[in-house]
Amino acid sequence: MTLVLQAPAAWLAAAIGEASSGKVTLLEARGTVWTGSARLQFSGGAGSSDRSILPDRINWSIRPAISGMGIRVGADCCTPQPLDLKVVPGWGRVALAVQDPAAAAPQRSVWPAAMLAGLGTPWNTLQIEGQLSLLTQGLSVEWNAGRVLVAGRAELLATDVSSRLSTIKPMGSYRITLVGGNTATLEVSTIEGSLQLAGSGRWVGSRLRFEGMASATPEHEAALANLLNIIGRRSGPRSLINVG
Repeated sequence: MTLVLQAPAAWLAAAIGEASSGKVTLLEARGTVWTGSARLQFSGGAGSSDRSILPDRINWSIRPAISGMGIRVGADCCTPQPLDLKVVPGWGRVALAVQDPAAAAPQRSVWPAAMLAGLGTPWNTLQIEGQLSLLTQGLSVEWNAGRVLVAGRAELLATDVSSRLSTIKPMGSYRITLVGGNTATLEVSTIEGSLQLAGSGRWVGSRLRFEGMASATPEHEAALANLLNIIGRRSGPRSLINVG
């Protein structure tokens, strides 16, 4: 019992690193599996030299229960209030609730877009900068027999986005909306900016099928040409984006 209660945080770090194939790493882990802190690192996985580390340490507390495992995660840089998560394992399935659906208030967190560069291609080429503001309302994701089931809603606001591939800073601000249901949908739209993005997608089984389009305002076509060549297949002044 003492060994379980005092299990070092390094054990959790090792488990997360293995489960994510090295793409998510907890560095300098302190405390225990149940209450601890660490530096969060993203990488492209085994053999990748791409790395990005969150500016502040994250801290967590884990509380097992009969109905699942409650997890509270916070970081001074990014979570005005700690995020409450719930993991519910099952036979051949696992569910993650970002927020208790019964909760009245949505959860909000703000993350630096530069963290994405650590995930490797294509983010290491784009070198995105800006602010990612995530708002979730009753969001839960379940992986069951090869299918992804989404309930609730999430909205990601990417503001003052820029890239090393363009001299225009910022290029614009964008909204990405995820809506759960029998078929979860994803919508991308432009709030404002020289780079115009639009698209929609849906989950089929465990895969996202997305079709989108990127273009530049007429006065910025030359400055954004290189970026448009990379993010999709060029069709005249537009770049067509297809995933899945």
